[in-house]
Amino acid sequence: MQIQTRTWEGALLALANEGWRVAATAVVVNPVMDHSLLHNAYAYCDDITAAHSRSFHLASSLLPADKRQAVRALYAFCRITDDIVDCAERDNIEETLHVWQQHAFSYHPPVTDLAAIAWADARLRHHIPARYAEQLVEGVSRDLQQTRYETFDDLATYCYGVASTVGLMSMHIIGFSGLEAVPYAVKLGLALQLTNILRDVGEDWQRGRLYLPLEELAAFNLSEADIATGVVDERWRRFMRFQIARNRQLYAEAWPGIQMLNPNGRFATAAAAGLYRAILEDIENHDYDVLNRRAHVGTWGKLKRLPTLWAES
Repeated sequence: MQIQTRTWEGALLALANEGWRVAATAVVVNPVMDHSLLHNAYAYCDDITAAHSRSFHLASSLLPADKRQAVRALYAFCRITDDIVDCAERDNIEETLHVWQQHAFSYHPPVTDLAAIAWADARLRHHIPARYAEQLVEGVSRDLQQTRYETFDDLATYCYGVASTVGLMSMHIIGFSGLEAVPYAVKLGLALQLTNILRDVGEDWQRGRLYLPLEELAAFNLSEADIATGVVDERWRRFMRFQIARNRQLYAEAWPGIQMLNPNGRFATAAAAGLYRAILEDIENHDYDVLNRRAHVGTWGKLKRLPTLWAES
């Protein structure tokens, strides 16, 4: 099975341009926050980032202090949104999500909600288009209704909502050259989310979710029953080789966009992308078994890649 021309690109760019157009007409609001409260709020977001993503915490540490705290506030916004949707045992998910949205999109969140306070400051200070944040909530909320994806095009739209939006918002924090950077951010977000999907096949299956395109599984003579058995055979290896090849191609196509970012944010972005891309190597090194284990890169594996990523950025 060969990598084909992508039909999803136009649809994803239309979504990205929607956020751009809405931002162009938005009213600029300056953040007004109590400095002590804001310090505590950003520290809280730093703790959330460190606890949930060592790779992102390491990569973001390469940013200047103001941008570092802003991207960690963005991470906290995304993490909390995702956690609310993932709490399947909770009966009032929709109500909890509604309250969180009210706080997260407010200019002046309640003083008791530290993550929302930091996110409001970061969003307003860096003029992050609110539509991108809304698209993220919409994308994450798809998990409440949809647990299967028939085609890659459909999956790509989901990946845009939960990941490309993060790249577009990060771009506003880091600084970028102009509208020409948008397609690269969209592709990088897609590449990162596909790596997540390949890494977490087994864990997602246990949660009742399968993000691998059913059409592509069938093309390799695989079905959900094969996922359930957890057996790695030659069909599965061929399928994973195809998925990894496409994933790497997207990383390669997104990479030139790093040069369109503000110079003091390029290394951090390259590190985030490069450390995630390395997960694909771990999958290969463990015979493509993502059904029974979660692929990862250890601390030394991350650190030894940084000099190369610095040079590439």
